[in-house]
Amino acid sequence: MTRTAVAPPGGTRPAQLSHRQILVILSGLMLGMFLAALDQTIVGTSIRTIADDLDGLSLQAWATTAYLITSTITTPIYGKLSDIYGRKPLYLVAISLFVIGSLACTFSQSMYQLAAFRALQGLGAGGLMSLAFTIIADIVSPRERAKYQGYFMAVFGTSSVLGPVLGGFLAGQPEILTITGWRWVFLVNVPIGIVALFVVVRVLNVPHERHDHKIDWFGALFLATGVVPLLIIAEQGREWGWASERAILCYIVGVVGLIAFVLTESRMKDAALIPLRLFRNSTFSMVILAGVILGIGMFGGITMVPQYLQIVKGETPTSAGLLMLPLMIGIMVASFTSGRITAKTGRYKIFPVIGSLFLIAGMGLFYTITVDSPLWQPMVYMGVFGLGLGLSMQTLTIAAQNAAPPRDMGVSTASATFFRQMGGTIGVAVFLSLMFSTVGDKIREAFERIAPTPAFQQALTDPAVLSNPQNAQVIQGLQSGGVGNVLQDSSFLQHIDPRLARPFLEGFTESIQIVFLVGMFVMVLAFVVSLFIKEIPLRTGNAIQAAMVEGGEALIEEPAHGRHVKPEIVPVSANGHQPVHGLIQNGDGTAVGGAILTLIDHSGQQVARSNTDAFGRYQLQAPGQGAYVLVASAPGHQPHASPLKLDSQPVVVDLTLIGAGEVAGVVRAARAGSPVQSATVTLTDRAGHVIGSHPSASDGSYRFTSVGAGAYTLVVNAEGYRPAAVPLAVPEVGEVRQDVQLTSGAEVCGIARNHRGVPVPEARITVIDQGGSVVSVTTTDDNGRYRVTDLGPGEYTVIASGYAPTVDHLRLGDGEHVNHDVTLGFEEWK
Repeated sequence: MTRTAVAPPGGTRPAQLSHRQILVILSGLMLGMFLAALDQTIVGTSIRTIADDLDGLSLQAWATTAYLITSTITTPIYGKLSDIYGRKPLYLVAISLFVIGSLACTFSQSMYQLAAFRALQGLGAGGLMSLAFTIIADIVSPRERAKYQGYFMAVFGTSSVLGPVLGGFLAGQPEILTITGWRWVFLVNVPIGIVALFVVVRVLNVPHERHDHKIDWFGALFLATGVVPLLIIAEQGREWGWASERAILCYIVGVVGLIAFVLTESRMKDAALIPLRLFRNSTFSMVILAGVILGIGMFGGITMVPQYLQIVKGETPTSAGLLMLPLMIGIMVASFTSGRITAKTGRYKIFPVIGSLFLIAGMGLFYTITVDSPLWQPMVYMGVFGLGLGLSMQTLTIAAQNAAPPRDMGVSTASATFFRQMGGTIGVAVFLSLMFSTVGDKIREAFERIAPTPAFQQALTDPAVLSNPQNAQVIQGLQSGGVGNVLQDSSFLQHIDPRLARPFLEGFTESIQIVFLVGMFVMVLAFVVSLFIKEIPLRTGNAIQAAMVEGGEALIEEPAHGRHVKPEIVPVSANGHQPVHGLIQNGDGTAVGGAILTLIDHSGQQVARSNTDAFGRYQLQAPGQGAYVLVASAPGHQPHASPLKLDSQPVVVDLTLIGAGEVAGVVRAARAGSPVQSATVTLTDRAGHVIGSHPSASDGSYRFTSVGAGAYTLVVNAEGYRPAAVPLAVPEVGEVRQDVQLTSGAEVCGIARNHRGVPVPEARITVIDQGGSVVSVTTTDDNGRYRVTDLGPGEYTVIASGYAPTVDHLRLGDGEHVNHDVTLGFEEWK
């Protein structure tokens, strides 16, 4: 038997994350998000062609609704499972499920099969979006997150532009490589997903500390029980009848499921899928409510635009995708602008308010479109609609994360994503149901209005029209008093005589107008809710501090601690003793001569002892088989113990000993230079683990012995003085001398008032040192008072914000107390 043991190093990997390391993590997240975002947009443009080919235009809502249902319900489940098993494994599972679902969608033979496979896709999509936002929230603070917002918007923008164009192009092709064109809409996800799996495995190295949460399976079950029946009735209500027995059954099951869900969440408390305590925060509650309403308008409204462009304007799927570019550009421009302003000012409440006004205007403008509207009109309206979405959606996500405590970052992100998707699910189902439940009557009304006109009557007697087989379906429908199967397949509208198609186009347009009118009132409600959002100052904790929660430290390479020499096999001694031999080395691979090797048995008795020679070699004779402990020690090195299990096979154990240095010095007062007695001196490694701590002696001296080689931080704290932290590099052998001077803590206090002299509560006070680093952030109390302590001597900048920010400069001496009142520019806009 051969064993190799290495003494543990004196420190572990640091938890710091640089800008480069955050970007490395982002690369993995963005590829997964691109996969989900591309699918949402690529299907939206091509769904009409898909539904026509599968003979189920009126069932197309199932394909989108099934996807949204599963992705919505699994979102909070992924959050809980990732807390237990880690972010990376669950992210890989999500990508795998999404790729499998995409491949299955390729082989769909009916709309019902497509809906089932889209539901499988949604099981993966629920993790792709929520886990990406959770991981980025773990490693980047709300204020700093705006710096990285451009990367995410580039992903959404690229997928939003590429998705409709690619979806339209693929859906417009009869065949590609003998496969129907629209099937490539799903098949294209497979190679992208494989690349995403490879990249995530390589770069998303985020270590995980297991948290044994309960999984709220009953909550998930009751949530599905409550949501699915309500969505089914939203889809099928026009066919079943809104007061039919099946509809009433869905209402009852849905309400019972939601009540059971709320009761279960209350019982599960912190382990709940959505902890109810989060809603005690009024800001969080209002942000979530606004997200639901905006989700209804966003998904519902975006779904209607391709319907209008393709059915009414006769655009191909490819051209419809290109025509939606203004919508995507508006989202990107507004998101980027609001993100930069938020990062600079810390203010965000105004953006959902302005965004909802843009959405109201966009919906209202779309309500005015007609069959004969020029294309530039809906394109301009889409730009207005996109600006509203861009100003609202990303800001609300950051606001929800900021409103919850840092320990609830995962569940708050999942909740925000869940409710927004919930709103989207409701919006798609209700808006499409509203359109298809009214379009039949609108088409009949249009026929009654247009049929008597000379142009329509002339078309009915035109020999060219009668001889064209494409027109036969409409003529037969008129003779039977119906409107044909336009709800199942609308593709014939592009081939029949324009005079015969006119009633169909006007009927569709009027139904779409009704949807946009309803959407406008929904956006009015969103505007009202956004007015009640209370703005909480964004946290300014940096990315390094946030990374310690979930870890980004795996990106930092672990240093090598030594080489191990392959030992030789030695025969068993003839006298029945078990020989143990090997090499003792330094971390750089050099031999450790004069090391002492001691072998002890299970009772702690010494049974063998030896020393290494000049080449680091040793040999011991164990009295027989059994369990032992081998102890190695050497001057200037940390001792190491290794368990051994001896049997009939020879044993070779090579050990690498880590050098042990010393840290010593004197603690003095900076002003007088006198020793500081009983100061607490603490030595921590790079991961923040405490190596040792003791008080300074009467002469201010301190000493740490047997310190392993590596990087450390020396922290000194004493009553009446500011804490001091000094980085150290300890060699394998030798003493590091580090004297520490403590300064008395200076203090700044005062009152924040507005221009009328009224104290301002909850104003944020930020203190920045001469080097531009933030040293303290606090908020004023109900009386407008603030206090910042433990400041070192030097020049500082005091920034007061919450209204128009003010900036003042101060110079503080060692231990000086300064009273500094601030006056803010104008009253906060509510």
